[in-house]
Amino acid sequence: MADLAYENNIGIVRSRTDWGAIWAGVFTFVAIWSVFGLLGMAIFASAANPNAQNPVTGMSIGMGIWAIVLTIIAMYVAGRETGRLATVTNRHDGLIHGMIMFGLSVVAVLVVTALGGATLSGGTGVNGCAHSSYILTLFADLGWVGFIALFLGWLAAMGGASQGAGSAPRSRPGARTEQAEPQRVRPAA
Repeated sequence: MADLAYENNIGIVRSRTDWGAIWAGVFTFVAIWSVFGLLGMAIFASAANPNAQNPVTGMSIGMGIWAIVLTIIAMYVAGRETGRLATVTNRHDGLIHGMIMFGLSVVAVLVVTALGGATLSGGTGVNGCAHSSYILTLFADLGWVGFIALFLGWLAAMGGASQGAGSAPRSRPGARTEQAEPQRVRPAA
């Protein structure tokens, strides 16, 4: 929304950050990304050949493309909802809300990934296979896919929030709106 400050009888409008809308966007992103990320993992893991020497190699290309496309779609939807719920009226404020939502979403995914990785490894880490060329290639591929997914997701989040800005309805259907009573002029005594 906007605060109105008066300095020398000139109205200055400053926009405010709507943290409720930003957190709603973060949770929207995490929900979409988690559900469909697990779907992609299930699809590509079932297609992998478990008898191969490096079974992850065959599924890494498909998972990489899936991760990029999924991140773009999830960030766009979450950004659009952030801009819509923030009820900002201009695209610049929508971009700012989308950028903040993106940053918080990345932190949330990193925390969830770190906690999940520590849980899956039993808290011991990778143990001895960190110097394998296969593992290093896998991490390099993950790094590039992660960079592309995050960069395009960042643009999608800002674009979605910019599109969502100004599209919020001024009043919700079924909501009661109070109308001001007309000013009555009292007769002079």
